[in-house]
Amino acid sequence: QVQLVESGGGLVQAGGSLTLSCAASGRTFSSYGVGWFRQAPGKERECVAAINWSGGLTYYADSVKGRFTISRDNAKNTVHLQMNTLKPEDTAVYYCAAKSGIYTYTRRNEYDSWGQGTQVTVSS
Repeated sequence: QVQLVESGGGLVQAGGSLTLSCAASGRTFSSYGVGWFRQAPGKERECVAAINWSGGLTYYADSVKGRFTISRDNAKNTVHLQMNTLKPEDTAVYYCAAKSGIYTYTRRNEYDSWGQGTQVTVSS
């Protein structure tokens, strides 16, 4: 397992942008797939983006496709989620998660390491 710490959340107006970062500990981070999940009050935690170990494979939920971009820097043990054209429905706690493996993973129960979450609030 790796330890994950998210940062970059905050309050932004609709149409604005935020970049979330996920910093990982552990020298083998480059062998992990990483996902960004979000959970709004009363809703299930959903995967919005995922990236494989090399950064060559990515996944986006339909609700964020074209607006969010996931990327990683294995030299710095970080994964970023660039969020543009934010909407009020993007309001949620955002979590990063990691799983050892070569693919992208989109199901919550596939991941075994989680960060503590960071709040993103988009005002209308």
